[in-house]
Amino acid sequence: MNITIRKIGNSEGIIIPKDVLDRLGLKAGDTLAVEEKNGGLVMTPMDDEFERQVAHAERFMDKYKVALKKLAE
Repeated sequence: MNITIRKIGNSEGIIIPKDVLDRLGLKAGDTLAVEEKNGGLVMTPMDDEFERQVAHAERFMDKYKVALKKLAE
């Protein structure tokens, strides 16, 4: 499958065909993790539970930033 990178506002992006989205159970607003691998890009749907845990960890680290910095010394 060939997909063209298109101008979208001040950015560039790709349009994923509807049949591919349907097969993968994806919809507008879902989050994909994108990583470079073997000279290409691999996109993987993010797990909602994992995303929630990362957000919680970020809030925790922000709240206890000073204490964590002291512990790291």
